[in-house]
Amino acid sequence: MENFWNQIFANKVLWITLLSWAIAQGIKIVIGLSQGKKFNFYWILRTGGLPSAHSAAVVALAVALGQEVGFQSPFFALSAIFALITMFDAQTWRRSIGVQARILNKIMEDFQEGKKLKEKRMKELVGHTPVEIFAGGLIGVIMAIVFYL
Repeated sequence: MENFWNQIFANKVLWITLLSWAIAQGIKIVIGLSQGKKFNFYWILRTGGLPSAHSAAVVALAVALGQEVGFQSPFFALSAIFALITMFDAQTWRRSIGVQARILNKIMEDFQEGKKLKEKRMKELVGHTPVEIFAGGLIGVIMAIVFYL
């Protein structure tokens, strides 16, 4: 079992990926605090916002794997396709879900004014803009390159 933990702790690709995600989430917290908002532990795990932690993680994974096993490797190809799908999903489907939630929340507000509905509001910020995706991806690239210098 000791060998298992040693291998996990020595897995550079894993730690670069996790660190990239954590840095992107940390930036969201700093942005929230700089906007005068009160700290909320939910920010640590929230989705949406600038930068995309999903993009940071999957791009860091792809670039780190490319540096670790070669950019001609099928492992790099797999992780690069995984990154593209993840970022596309975050920008399109999850973003459209947020737009739908915003519209449904407005409908619920209209109904609640007439005291006909008692439902909770839906979460609106679930997807990312292209800028948020790009910023997250950039964090991932930078982290992977810095760790392999």
